Amino acid sequence: MAIAETPPRTIVAQRAGRPASRHLADDQIGRLLVLPALIFAILVTQAPFLLTIWYSLQRWNLNRPDRRAFVGLDNYVFLLTRDPAFLEAIRNTVVFVVGSVLASLILGLLYAELVNHRFPGRGIVRTMLITPFLIMPAAAALTWKNQLLNPNYGVLDWTINTVLPGNPGPSWLEQYPMFSVIAVIVWRWAPFMMLILLAGMQSISEEVREAARVDGATAKQEFLDITLPQLWRFMQLGGLLGTVFIVQEIDPIFMMTGGGPGDATTTLPYLVYEKARESFDIGRGAALGVIVVLISIVAITFLVRVLDRMLDRREV
Repeated sequence: MAIAETPPRTIVAQRAGRPASRHLADDQIGRLLVLPALIFAILVTQAPFLLTIWYSLQRWNLNRPDRRAFVGLDNYVFLLTRDPAFLEAIRNTVVFVVGSVLASLILGLLYAELVNHRFPGRGIVRTMLITPFLIMPAAAALTWKNQLLNPNYGVLDWTINTVLPGNPGPSWLEQYPMFSVIAVIVWRWAPFMMLILLAGMQSISEEVREAARVDGATAKQEFLDITLPQLWRFMQLGGLLGTVFIVQEIDPIFMMTGGGPGDATTTLPYLVYEKARESFDIGRGAALGVIVVLISIVAITFLVRVLDRMLDRREV
């Protein structure tokens, strides 16, 4: 004899003293309340992307509006096969993102280890370390460009020329453009990494640290054997979020180097800006934007899977 199973929601509703129909009605009301936010999210995210795809299939340059026409995949073919700036931008993007994220994690780890210990003025130091992350990107880039890295009156070159004979201070934005831009990004994003890693450090039980000290562990051994293993998840989170946000950074590139010298600091997002806003080529700019979105989705998905596998191996 078959026994009819009671749906889980019905059981929950009965245990709560409410009829199952009332529980289903509450679910429907909840979905209706969320529906406006869902529609708004679709309109502001997916609708512009679909419009961008439509633009990418057209030959549309604002300097020659009379030549606008539907060309299919011609813009994609040109970018992937005949545009040398595209491949250069991919290489620059990889160097820019990997270098910035790794350096930000390392510096953020040093910051977090510093403020995780008690000392006089720790609150002031913590506030000062967080401050760069709160400064507007354009203002930070201009400050670095004009007050620190300027070869004529910048503080950095003045210090080098004062300490060392022969005026050896280089023109940073001309000789080391990518390094200079990465330095600004690291200065801004290291505090963000510090906050994530500091939360991980403060979640470590003090009893474990005290037991290690009683057993004779040095400060170095405590950091390597207790702190770092416990921070693995937080470092993964910081690396993932840093990759997502830093790859979108174009303010320092625009304000400091303009993508140059040549294409030395032109990343994929900045190349989209150049195509669409400076060259007024809406079609190819839109096609490049679609390509950048697809590359970002693939890269982030791959990164998440790699991090998950690494985490699974560590747990085993």
